Amino acid sequence: MFQAQHLVLMDALLDSSQSRFRSLGFLLSGSLLLTISAKLQIPFYPVPMTLQTLVVLLLGIAFGWRLGFATVVFYLVQGAVGLPVFAGTPEKGLGLAYLMGPTGGYLIGFAAAAAITGWMAERGFDRTVVGAAAAMFCGNAVIYACGLAWLGQFIGYSEKLLALGITPFILGDLVKIALATVSLPLVWRWINHDKV
Repeated sequence: MFQAQHLVLMDALLDSSQSRFRSLGFLLSGSLLLTISAKLQIPFYPVPMTLQTLVVLLLGIAFGWRLGFATVVFYLVQGAVGLPVFAGTPEKGLGLAYLMGPTGGYLIGFAAAAAITGWMAERGFDRTVVGAAAAMFCGNAVIYACGLAWLGQFIGYSEKLLALGITPFILGDLVKIALATVSLPLVWRWINHDKV
């Protein structure tokens, strides 16, 4: 029950050997992709949308829970030491001050979400539409839970918390979840067809 029963996407697409260099390459490229996703803003309603949460959840799904979690933690460490990897940096601050600010809970939630989606992918959730949707919703729920718990310390635990911390992002997150939910089973179908 607790052991991975399925290959994750990167293992299925590439050589499934567990080379340290391969894992290091995934870790570095994943954290770079996460940085880029934090910096790009897509005009959307009611607030501009980044692809950061989508990348976080897909890193877990593509890499598995251990490497997905490690990749996000590496990204967080880069931000904590002052590299401008987070959204709005360096304009909104750098380092631990930014990480300990109002959005810090969402950032910490990223690591937990990558672990959860990775764990679910190792059990084959990402191979069906229903399973992919479940993995994406679970990961997103963890991000919201961590983010709201932390943000509440700054603005209080009232209706304002939901109005500022979740409501503006729901529509964008639903679009991202829908994209992943449709795409992941198609990728698996292509992988399995290619191997036949």
